[in-house]
Amino acid sequence: MTYFEGFVAAVPEANKETYRKHAADAAPIFQELGVKRHIEAWDSDVPEGKVTDFRKAVEAKQDEKVVFAWFEYPDKATRDAANEKMRSDPRMKDMGETMPFDGKRMIYGGFDAIVEEGSGTGAYADGFVVPVPEGKTDAYQQLAAKMAKVFRQHGATRVVEALSDDVPKGEVTDFYRAVKAEGDEKVVFSFIEWPDKDTRDKAWQAIMADESLKPEGDMPFNGQRMFWGGFEPIFDTAKTREPAGAEA
Repeated sequence: MTYFEGFVAAVPEANKETYRKHAADAAPIFQELGVKRHIEAWDSDVPEGKVTDFRKAVEAKQDEKVVFAWFEYPDKATRDAANEKMRSDPRMKDMGETMPFDGKRMIYGGFDAIVEEGSGTGAYADGFVVPVPEGKTDAYQQLAAKMAKVFRQHGATRVVEALSDDVPKGEVTDFYRAVKAEGDEKVVFSFIEWPDKDTRDKAWQAIMADESLKPEGDMPFNGQRMFWGGFEPIFDTAKTREPAGAEA
């Protein structure tokens, strides 16, 4: 399955267009080094959580918005080779010196896909970060695979669940601290792509009202420390290759 690098960052709202341009300028370099798809999605419907949320994850300030982003690679070997090239490419150093956000508060890491349903792109995305006990990853995968089919039935173009594989601890923030990970917990980086926000909103309304989908028994993750939000893509390299929502 696809290998993902996931990112969450806090960006000053006033820097939205500067950030988009920065990503667009960097994309050809990333693709040259091995990135298959690069998407940046802007804070649209990100709720405040009692325990964790996207804003807490990156210590977002009042004038900042959250960006949910990812790189896609065909496999981990390609990702590792790309990262090695990035570390020695002088163009990457130049980009690092002109980032329109605080890189120290960005969280990132490598994730192995455990569920992939659909192959289309979308004009809206739900993003999730979930703590899962290592001993319950199989149960989580089974539940996620079941729900992915439900989301697809309600109009989602693509559903991905990816399990932490190479996720570093950060000096300021990281994925583990973002979900207040305990003991042997792993982190899941997940997203659902939708044709548009209206389809997403109607789908969630229907799913939440469906009694047959109500959880039974113990859940294989801690829902109180999971966080999620809705994001509007502002840059997507796939859009230059296929129209939004198209199926491969």
